[in-house]
Amino acid sequence: MNRTTAGIRCRRQTVTVLFVDIVGFTGLVEDLDCMDVRDLQVDYFSAVSAQVRAAGGVVEKFIGDAVMAVFGAVGPDAGTPDEVSCAAVGAVRAGLRIQEALRGRLLAGRFPVRTRVGLATGDAIVDLEQTREGGYGMVSGSVVSTAARLQAYAPHDTVVVCAATRGVTDHAVAYQEMPPVSVAGKSAPVELSRALHPQTVPSAHALATCG
Repeated sequence: MNRTTAGIRCRRQTVTVLFVDIVGFTGLVEDLDCMDVRDLQVDYFSAVSAQVRAAGGVVEKFIGDAVMAVFGAVGPDAGTPDEVSCAAVGAVRAGLRIQEALRGRLLAGRFPVRTRVGLATGDAIVDLEQTREGGYGMVSGSVVSTAARLQAYAPHDTVVVCAATRGVTDHAVAYQEMPPVSVAGKSAPVELSRALHPQTVPSAHALATCG
């Protein structure tokens, strides 16, 4: 249901948030000229954004070397169970494709990079005026900080997801369980899974909801 909070039109719904960053970015750019850093960032942001958009997501912000994207916040069916599942599947696929697109690639023609991706699915307040590219503050809720923290725990060149994300994407993505991790702000260890690849033969549910 839409409502107005502090003069802003918003609604509560379930979304999937993706964070991706470059491993060792600070060390990588420490000795670079600022123009080289800019060229690297532009190439990197462009590559990530292309995969996010192709999977139906919206880039919310760039933060240094990190990119935050949101899936399932827009569209006439946003928030319905099928759309939550479909959006989360798109988010995981985007994470995998981001790493595939960057693996072995020299950004700006010179700089090899490694990335890590974290995803979380959960309830958030969605600002209906900001559901677009660069919609800073588009979503509010603990799902944002959870995704950011999971990305920090992800091994290099992997995509890790929380239990909620796996729960709505298990029919379409193959996973490997990982040891739970203690995350700041969480009273209990957080269950993690590593996304391996899309299922070779999607289930009937995946075909019916996501095509």
